[in-house]
Amino acid sequence: MSEEKELFLRIIAREIPADIVRENERVIAIRDINPQAPTHVLVIPKERYRNAAELAAADPALLSELITTAHEIAEAEGISEPGYRLLFNTNADAGQTIFHVHLHLLGGEWLGGMTGGPLKG
Repeated sequence: MSEEKELFLRIIAREIPADIVRENERVIAIRDINPQAPTHVLVIPKERYRNAAELAAADPALLSELITTAHEIAEAEGISEPGYRLLFNTNADAGQTIFHVHLHLLGGEWLGGMTGGPLKG
């Protein structure tokens, strides 16, 4: 990481405003500023790990906490029963632009298949 703090660390430090949905000692959840669905929340560990694999290797309990937090938010947002998607992007080809792991919680409408087409199988 460069000398300059990356975006999520600046949000955690309250240097940049964000619409915070939930927060505890280890996790912060914010609404995405460019939502891809009616509900689009980013669940972010406060400790920086580059991607989900790095987080899983270093702190599996924290990875589990991200998923549990996302589910709790889905329930609070009323999207748990109709369904929601959890997504980690890993590295540039997958669309990762901030190299601080974060879990996307998406829902509130039909999300289609994994590539936007109908689900198969």
